[in-house]
Amino acid sequence: MHEYSIVGALIERVRAEAAERGASSVSRVWVSIGELAGVDPELLVTAYETFREHTICEKAELSVNHVSARWQCPSCARGIADDAPLCCPDCSTPARLMSGDEILLERIEMEVSHV
Repeated sequence: MHEYSIVGALIERVRAEAAERGASSVSRVWVSIGELAGVDPELLVTAYETFREHTICEKAELSVNHVSARWQCPSCARGIADDAPLCCPDCSTPARLMSGDEILLERIEMEVSHV
């Protein structure tokens, strides 16, 4: 289950970002997961709940944004329908994946004391 390694990297990145800003705590973490990223969002949340104990994310809620796959013709920029063959109906150019394979740390809500 590679969701565990993804969560390990996520928590480490949040820890580094919080340390860089002098944050005392993190209250929420937002991630975007593409439908073609090969990650099961439910397993990711379960792994996060398991591994956040005794970390900067211990009290932080995880919000997951699901990103749908979106295909487009790289030549004429025409969008390709989800149920269509993956080539442009106008110019027959193979479609390019524009979104839906990402795993992104979008935002961190943290408590930072004034300096």
